[in-house]
Amino acid sequence: MKWLTDEMLPVSDGHGLCVRSTGNPDGIPAVFLHGGPGSGVQESQLGVFDLDRFHVIAFDQRGAGLSTPKGGRDGNTTAHLVADIEAIRDRFGIDRWLVV
Repeated sequence: MKWLTDEMLPVSDGHGLCVRSTGNPDGIPAVFLHGGPGSGVQESQLGVFDLDRFHVIAFDQRGAGLSTPKGGRDGNTTAHLVADIEAIRDRFGIDRWLVV
């Protein structure tokens, strides 16, 4: 898979999120939330998207996948996840997006 962006986004409580995007940067924005616990995003999961139509933002949640600290559970709540999603939305300058 060709990534348009691939970065580590610092968030609260010493966590860093591995955030990647792919697809059409002018397409319909969509954020992908992986299952858990700890697995992170698998490229095969993103096959549900038509990358000509969608700008897909995928990230490994706190403590999961390539995010740091690996396996970190401190500061890892639903409220933190929502704040992280908002930080990512702000980072990409997106007003509205699909949540998958």
